[in-house]
Amino acid sequence: MHTFSSKVAIVTGGGSGIGKEVAKRLVQAGAQVVIGGRDDAKLQRAAAEIDPSGNQVRCHAGDIAQPATAAALVTLATQAFGGVDILVNNAGVFRPKAFLEVDEAEYDWFLDTILKGKFFMAQAAARAMQQRGGGAIVQTGSLWALQAIGATPSAAYSAANAGVHALTRNLAIELAGSNIRINTVAPGVVETPVYNTFMSDEQVKDTLPSFNAFHPLGRNGQPGDIADAILFLASPNASWITGTVLPVDGGVMAGRQA
Repeated sequence: MHTFSSKVAIVTGGGSGIGKEVAKRLVQAGAQVVIGGRDDAKLQRAAAEIDPSGNQVRCHAGDIAQPATAAALVTLATQAFGGVDILVNNAGVFRPKAFLEVDEAEYDWFLDTILKGKFFMAQAAARAMQQRGGGAIVQTGSLWALQAIGATPSAAYSAANAGVHALTRNLAIELAGSNIRINTVAPGVVETPVYNTFMSDEQVKDTLPSFNAFHPLGRNGQPGDIADAILFLASPNASWITGTVLPVDGGVMAGRQA
């Protein structure tokens, strides 16, 4: 099945977790992919895993909070593969912390990485998509922007992702005339390396299983669960869907079980 043959995609946060899974599936479905992230060595390893031949994948390391990084990803996609058809605006950061303890630097880290990063990445990609007569943007938002979760206090993270959700609706209206669709997936707890950025391997092993029961379907998400939704929204099967935020959360948004 080559749903994405001859399509060119940029995937931010493509070195691990959801982004790497999406990039891998895009290449399997015929796309040419540029992955972005902060860690060059990690990106190189991911690229080799995604496409051992190296023909279908390129990578660029940089801080997505800098608009120059977004511009460089678009330039690379254009030079290597001829343009941009799909943006998976996925890069993000997560670290729970009590509201009363968050300082300005941490606040800026969340807002700049999650919201500013996605804003200017979408802008650079949309300009490139206009050259191709349209395209599709799929963003990773968050369940936490839809609902506050007491176990994981994350006010700045949640506010940044609420901005991502609002961006989805605004850009859907502004870009519809350019035949560019934009949608966002709002995941629940997904088992990715993001938790290792603020917990030890031991803590992750102890903590993550305690969240299985938080989801009505009884288990945490896996990168593939989110990738399936992202690929659907990026595909022609979703050609009449734009401006939506789709919870992919094992049923959390439906209500409380207890």
